[in-house]
Amino acid sequence: MPAHDAETERIRRIYDRRAATAPPARGDANLRWLCGRAEGNTLEIGIGRGRTLPFYPPDVHLTGVDLSEVAASAAQRRARDLGLNATISQGDAAALPYPDDHFETVVFSFALCTIPDDRGAIAEAVRVLCPGGRLLLLEHVRSPNRIVRLIERLAEPLTLRRMADHLLREPLDHILAEGLELETLQRSWFGVVERLAARKPEADELAEAV
Repeated sequence: MPAHDAETERIRRIYDRRAATAPPARGDANLRWLCGRAEGNTLEIGIGRGRTLPFYPPDVHLTGVDLSEVAASAAQRRARDLGLNATISQGDAAALPYPDDHFETVVFSFALCTIPDDRGAIAEAVRVLCPGGRLLLLEHVRSPNRIVRLIERLAEPLTLRRMADHLLREPLDHILAEGLELETLQRSWFGVVERLAARKPEADELAEAV
């Protein structure tokens, strides 16, 4: 089995185990900020057990995908209990089963830290995002504070082994490399927690830039 596939399967087992034993996390201001900005046909990548579900606007048509089938099933039940217009299924962030330019909003909520190929997942998110659509992200990232970053570096071997959790990633680099236009970037907790909103340019904007 290729190394990438083996790591994906290891993470799937971790997600399945956590989804089967842990209750959904409670929401907070960060989730209200994230989900409240979603509009129209929305995809959440790495939806887990659905902790974000209560925070989406009622007019959003939500599609959710998660590597863990256990988590995806739990999220679908929760969506049904909340009376939400949502379709949630198992899937791989690096190979999304959706056509190009399909969603008006794509959301990541503390998912890119565990996805094996975070650059590939962002590229897939941009592919399925409509021109003019918005990518919304809430993640823990590499801190700009040297002392905090050192703590992250020391802790990362343990978090990778136990939870497949990367502490030193910076999704912003990949988002800008994919050509998205940054609209909002906010950081808290010594720069560890990042809120980000970025927009996919329209075709005529790209033509003017050439």
